[in-house]
Amino acid sequence: MNTLEDNRFTAAWRALGRELPRPRAVLAISAHWYIGATAVTAMSRPRTIHDFYGFPPELYAVQYPAPGSPELAQEVAEIVKPHRLFFDHEQWGLDHGTWSVLAHFYPNADVPVVQLSINALEPLEHHMELAARLAPLRDRGVLILGSGNVVHNLRRVVWDRPDFAFDWAERFDDAVLEQLAHEPGDVLKLARHPDYPLAAPTPDHFIPLIYIAALAAADGVPAKALVRGYTLGAASMTSYGVGVDASRPAQSLTDIGLLPNLVPNRTRVCGC
Repeated sequence: MNTLEDNRFTAAWRALGRELPRPRAVLAISAHWYIGATAVTAMSRPRTIHDFYGFPPELYAVQYPAPGSPELAQEVAEIVKPHRLFFDHEQWGLDHGTWSVLAHFYPNADVPVVQLSINALEPLEHHMELAARLAPLRDRGVLILGSGNVVHNLRRVVWDRPDFAFDWAERFDDAVLEQLAHEPGDVLKLARHPDYPLAAPTPDHFIPLIYIAALAAADGVPAKALVRGYTLGAASMTSYGVGVDASRPAQSLTDIGLLPNLVPNRTRVCGC
């Protein structure tokens, strides 16, 4: 619903979109393309996927007609070798984990977008290693967007408490903050945290964070929290950036909204 609403979440996304340097393209790792293979969208015109149900008709009418980038898809395939990557020319597109955020970042849908799937058959270590191979793309003007939740447990959601968090959700979120601030390269330690089974009962929403942590480790810098927050008891919306000046966005967006996990390109530092 954030796609349709003018609220504290969408205001923050729009503000960050204005602050960040405009990228050549976006490479998105969304929790919602969780399949048994490593694939990348390679079509020129990816379709808008409405991969949800039970929402108002207005949400299903939303289209995000951003162009694709077969050229970036080819770059990704080359850079992750020797890992094998499949080109998806027609089956997928842009799912709501990607377009619901980018609709506010780049409302004109004029920045090319490519999605990289999360291979559900691979262990967490694989994603850490794959993410490190993507790091050079940031020197080529590519913004890498990780879209998921640090804490995501739909079975424990409390629908009538939009700003509430269970104690286990707060503990795990705090542990992630500490890990990424000091040793992002050891992010997989979090899978042994006592609250991990509740915070991430399935890994699909947690894995995008691994990509952000691995890119921070590749730079030898922390992944900084841009903004923190919780919703519905069992979801954390804390968001991290690498190569972002966290001081100004965190101050200017205090109590405004929640940002996706992202790593901008290196053309300049936002917030200057």
